[in-house]
Amino acid sequence: MRLDFIRHLYDRPGPYASVYLGALTVAERKAHWRSVRDRLDHDVDEATMDALEEEALQAAAGRALFATDGSVVLAESLEEPPSELVTYTPLPHVTPMLMRRGENVRHIRVIVDHAGAEVTVFGEGAPRRTTVQGESWPLQKTSQGGWSQRRYERAVEETWEKNAVAVAQEIDEQVRRIGAELVLVAGQPRSRAFLLRHLSTQAADRVTIVEHGSREDHGQFERDVERALDEWLARRCAELLERHQETDAPTGPCRVSKALREGRVHAVLMPGEVPAPVWVGEAGTQVGTDPNELRHWGVAEPVRERADSALIRAAAMTDAEVWFTDAVDDVAAVLRY
Repeated sequence: MRLDFIRHLYDRPGPYASVYLGALTVAERKAHWRSVRDRLDHDVDEATMDALEEEALQAAAGRALFATDGSVVLAESLEEPPSELVTYTPLPHVTPMLMRRGENVRHIRVIVDHAGAEVTVFGEGAPRRTTVQGESWPLQKTSQGGWSQRRYERAVEETWEKNAVAVAQEIDEQVRRIGAELVLVAGQPRSRAFLLRHLSTQAADRVTIVEHGSREDHGQFERDVERALDEWLARRCAELLERHQETDAPTGPCRVSKALREGRVHAVLMPGEVPAPVWVGEAGTQVGTDPNELRHWGVAEPVRERADSALIRAAAMTDAEVWFTDAVDDVAAVLRY
């Protein structure tokens, strides 16, 4: 899981109120909010409480809210939030949100046909759908026969290929723009073949063919896409576990903290929440299991914090990924070098 979308949380020094709310009606949420406010009122300033209340009462869907210094810095909708969780801690308690949010794979969905393609880009923010419309004539082969039949069919295939080139150019641009990890392609077999022929190496290496799907029927296509994404994620996690196991990679908060401080971590593997205590400073990579280490690095007053919150902050600030898997018993790292 990439952590770009939470990195701005750590631009604020905190402490943070982290509030998880279940899916409730507006009336239920108002009643429930009073108990949440009672739990935070003694610690959290009034401006921050007011900002949280305004955000919490806006919608009945499950929410994860993170607020400090008079404003809600991040509000995330969750399909299955914890029934109730309220904390006030030096760092935002983002682990439950990340575990329930799932992996956000940057990918592109393509349904290609002889006339062009429908391209949907899943990067940051809402999905963005565009239509690539190619040349409209000649598109259909005929069985009219005669001396011109072969020439006409060749012209039709040339049109299909020109349209596939236009689609390939759009996909290449979007792969570069969002750093797509996967390109899922469905549609007419001949147009798929033309498309694969003209994609850049960077895009072609990320292609997975999805057998079902047309611009008129998205149902089976969407189901096949979700299955393909799940399979890709499972393979990716297995690859990371294998890399960790094949090397003397760090395990445990102490060794993983050290590797994060050195900027050597490609991915952090977590079994779930890791409440074990560590110590942190204000800077993103100031984390360790011994407060005296932090003092040695110039942190005047190390602060006690949960290991998962601290390690996730360090991962976010060093462009490392975080993956949750029950294949590890303790926090572990996959190294860049």
